[in-house]
Amino acid sequence: MKILSILFLSITTLLAMDVITPTKKFEASGDVQDMVVREGKLYAATSEGIVDIFDIASGEIVQKIEIPKLKDFMGDLMPAKIYSVDAIDEWVIFASEGRGGYRKLWLYKDGKLSKIIDESSKFFIKKARLIDKQTIFLALLTNEHLLYDMQKNSVKYKIQLSTSSFSDFALGESRLEAASSDESGIVRVIDILNGKIVKTLQGINVDRVFQLDYKNGVILTSGQDRRAGIYSALEKSYLEFDFLLYSCALSKDASLGAVAYNEENDILVFEIKSKEKLYELTDSKATITKIIFLNENEIIASSDSKFINLWNLKEPK
Repeated sequence: MKILSILFLSITTLLAMDVITPTKKFEASGDVQDMVVREGKLYAATSEGIVDIFDIASGEIVQKIEIPKLKDFMGDLMPAKIYSVDAIDEWVIFASEGRGGYRKLWLYKDGKLSKIIDESSKFFIKKARLIDKQTIFLALLTNEHLLYDMQKNSVKYKIQLSTSSFSDFALGESRLEAASSDESGIVRVIDILNGKIVKTLQGINVDRVFQLDYKNGVILTSGQDRRAGIYSALEKSYLEFDFLLYSCALSKDASLGAVAYNEENDILVFEIKSKEKLYELTDSKATITKIIFLNENEIIASSDSKFINLWNLKEPK
């Protein structure tokens, strides 16, 4: 039987952690809404209607993908915010703001930008991820999840997970499963190929899960109830904090977790098994939007600002 353990963080335990400041900063074209890392490149979706592509080693922008501006209710042109981005090889997809509050889905490949889905579909796309160079997994604000075939320009399936509004999903390493959650706090694991729910996980978060990650069979959640939930084959447990948890991430082997945990937008890095608090990553100036482990020693995080920070956990203290 799985045991639910409750772990409380106190001020005294936090004071014992190593405090680390960023070793590198990336400056994007606008506030960063989403980002992914692929083969040494960082793809950042921004509020200015631009996807910035950085070379991580140099920290420089090597390419910008810009979409047309929208007209506001006064007829003035304004940037179309980009909400989600993903990439495989040189293929880049991203979801952007459209007319009437609906969303567009774009594909950039071979130096050309094309629209895959426009406002006529009436999709409120919140997140999109490439499964391969033919199919895209989409989640709508209405908590509908779709598998879209780009070659056939059609929806393979559409499922309604619940009546709760969608929050976030994370693909497993094989891209054959996704863990998804919503305002209910329930986590559902979905078979990408057929849209079937293969597992339902609950009992940790009692309110909206803002974000989650799924690696090596472990799921980490960050919630409005101030809980960082951990689901694994061995246990379900959570750490409790004093502030809303907007973002989280797992290392590749799921041995480490990271969560944005306080009003100062600092990030806590801890061991998943022991729950030992290891590092506090500081100097983020706005609400964290995405955390990514580049490897076991380096973490990057974007915030609702132009700046993306990189921390080295092995930097001298």
